[in-house]
Amino acid sequence: MKTFTDEQYQAFCRFLEANTGIVLGDSKQYLVKSRLSPLLGRFQIDSLGELLNRAMSVRERELKTAVIDAMTTNETLWFRDVYPFTLLSDRLFPELARPGKSLKIWSAACSSGQEPYSIAMTALEYQARRPGSLPGLQILATDISSNMLELCKAGVYDSLSLARGLSPERRSQFFTPLADGKMQLQPRVRNMVSFRSFNLLDGYGVLGKFDLIFCRNVLIYFSPENKSKILNQFAGALNPGGYLLLGASESLTGLSDKFEMIRCSPGIIYRLK
Repeated sequence: MKTFTDEQYQAFCRFLEANTGIVLGDSKQYLVKSRLSPLLGRFQIDSLGELLNRAMSVRERELKTAVIDAMTTNETLWFRDVYPFTLLSDRLFPELARPGKSLKIWSAACSSGQEPYSIAMTALEYQARRPGSLPGLQILATDISSNMLELCKAGVYDSLSLARGLSPERRSQFFTPLADGKMQLQPRVRNMVSFRSFNLLDGYGVLGKFDLIFCRNVLIYFSPENKSKILNQFAGALNPGGYLLLGASESLTGLSDKFEMIRCSPGIIYRLK
């Protein structure tokens, strides 16, 4: 297979960062090849070099969208790291849910939907223990990949996806088996989440205000400058006393002074100052 030159790779890295904020670095050619090779047949293009050149052209909008979709699709799993959802149930729901007030949660860069749907299942379990709690709960999930969002809305997952972090009890409680061996989330779970295409480098004013933002294992792909920009925009999108949850390996150190770090057992959460 014809590949691409170093110059084409560097140009594509600049293109990807400008359009998505993702920083590939100097040694991720293999990732570009593996993610974009399936597009050659789809768009009847002979080489990856030609594909990169055309994707970066202003005229090739459909190809550009497909390339960004392919490069921003990340593996995820249900109830990732466990502790954020335990904190949600044991601490954050009781603290943030107030009578007569709706609770708004944003799952940023939601990939294939496991995170927002895990939040929804946690909320349903909480409501089962405390009937009448969480009135008017709203969960917004966003991602830059339009293809991912369509899959999210359907809520259909194969056996491999279901095996990653989902207990048999939750599978039987919240999913319906389909004829092809896959399973679909029940409408009561799907209806709790709204999905929207959104680029984290854009302005957040159109999304409104939130009580809680999940942005986990996402910032690792951004430059320090864009990390700082995103974190400060998250601060502006939170209601007073709202919380931000990052990935286990992510930190605000040197990037934003708008949050107070709170050590939990286990895990860390950040509260808007």
